[in-house]
Amino acid sequence: MTKSALQIARAAYVPKMPVALRGSVRAVEGAATEAAGDKEEIKRLFPHTYGMPAVTFERGDANDPMPPINAGVILSGGQAPGGHNVIAGLFDGLKAANPESRLFGFILGPGGLVEHKYMELTADIIDEYRNTGGFDMIGSGRTKLERREQFDKGLEILKELGISALVIIGGDDSNTNAAVLAEYYRSIGAGVSVIGCPKTIDGDLKNDLIETSFGFDTACKVYSEVIGNIQRDCNSARKYWHFIKLMGRSASHIALECALQTHPNVCIISEEVEANDLSLDEIVNRIARVVARRAAEGNNFGTVLIPEGLIEFIPAMKRLIAELNDFLARNKAEFKMIKKSVRHSYLISKLSKENAALYASLPEGVARQLALDRDPHGNVQVSLIETEKLLAEMVDNRLSEWKEEGRYRGKFATQMHFFGYEGRCAAPSNYDADYCYSLGYAASCLIRAGKTGYMASVRNTTAPAAEWTAGGIPITMMMNMEQRDGVMKPVIRKALVQLDGAPFRAYAAMRDEWAMTTDYVYPGPIQYFGPSEVCDAPTKTLQLEQGK
Repeated sequence: MTKSALQIARAAYVPKMPVALRGSVRAVEGAATEAAGDKEEIKRLFPHTYGMPAVTFERGDANDPMPPINAGVILSGGQAPGGHNVIAGLFDGLKAANPESRLFGFILGPGGLVEHKYMELTADIIDEYRNTGGFDMIGSGRTKLERREQFDKGLEILKELGISALVIIGGDDSNTNAAVLAEYYRSIGAGVSVIGCPKTIDGDLKNDLIETSFGFDTACKVYSEVIGNIQRDCNSARKYWHFIKLMGRSASHIALECALQTHPNVCIISEEVEANDLSLDEIVNRIARVVARRAAEGNNFGTVLIPEGLIEFIPAMKRLIAELNDFLARNKAEFKMIKKSVRHSYLISKLSKENAALYASLPEGVARQLALDRDPHGNVQVSLIETEKLLAEMVDNRLSEWKEEGRYRGKFATQMHFFGYEGRCAAPSNYDADYCYSLGYAASCLIRAGKTGYMASVRNTTAPAAEWTAGGIPITMMMNMEQRDGVMKPVIRKALVQLDGAPFRAYAAMRDEWAMTTDYVYPGPIQYFGPSEVCDAPTKTLQLEQGK
């Protein structure tokens, strides 16, 4: 491949990692664990992997060389900055234990395991991708591993290649699949351990032992740079309101982090909308009031940050979507046979009275987007719902009403943006480069310790990397039962923005001031070379959560 000057320089970067992972490593087990919710049901579904202890790694005494291990690795789901460094850390960890160990990558995600598509990852391949963004080393995919025939088909190639450990790098759904796979392989005595790594730029895969999911740091910094650029343009031209939708299907972590970094005039937090039972109309009024107040001071410009999953958090909309999900799951074939021109009226006729009325009241474009095909996990594809355009149009209509009533005399012109793919494959920040490498190395240590059904964990990451704590936690510890595709299934509980948490409280304390004062911050691009406080700083969210 042709490399940029930055790629060439970054290839020489040596990721920092915890002292505990250097040299000989010893696994120390803690107390037994329990599921996050629905404990008895999770225990029943995972009898062979439930209740395992959390593991912490410490420096160990020099041991005899470990026997060589053949391991496999899968990149699952959407891309996130740092994935290649997870693979590099896994590779280096396996080779450190025994140079004869081998690593195989399955092509284009979990489907590669089922379809027996793979490549051996050798040192020359790994070295080409160190500290780079993207998942293009082996590609990614969204095939769900949930059926016994898939597990058995995958086991065929694992046995053929002599693979005794499989690492799945993915988000909550992918790691749920990893837990199911680990349970099945242990139940049949397959001799294959399964380890997960926490990936998602959305930031909703975290708990007491998983501080953050990798890629969140880099993606938020990429988005914040562009938001800062837009705000500088906004403050220069002084004639546009910019409505900016940001990734975050099930939680508002990205929107909140970007708000803390850039100080927009408005940032909607989906979890607050749900907690306060706000309607779409009330959200529109809140934005319109800020626009009107700024216009009264001669400021006909501003920025509004919107999490992409907002629609699902508006209680009335959430009830509508839940009914749509259930209906479409049960009647998928029939719905596909309906002419597109009459699908809108067809759905109205099939919904309950309350939801039918709400669905009928929506702009037809938005209603159509709500009925689009679900993703492989049964979720509405909220990135396809143009919430930013919907809100901008409704605010415009509300201001027009107020103007007729003499309550508003400003000018309102809009620009719309959606930042999603721009952040998923960026070159990882120093934080993500270090964090991901440590996660991969910790995964290799979990394999060496004979663990299965665990997720690699690296904590204390607001401290210098040498002081980070590495280990692993049972995936079942993060699980509860939720309805998916109309069926109750075990899934990893998503971490939402906590309204009593330090990050949201820090934003809430300042948002009224930021609404009026044009206190924009311009973070600029990610820095890879220079002072540690510029290059290595974690997210504002993590610093606030850790009390830093």
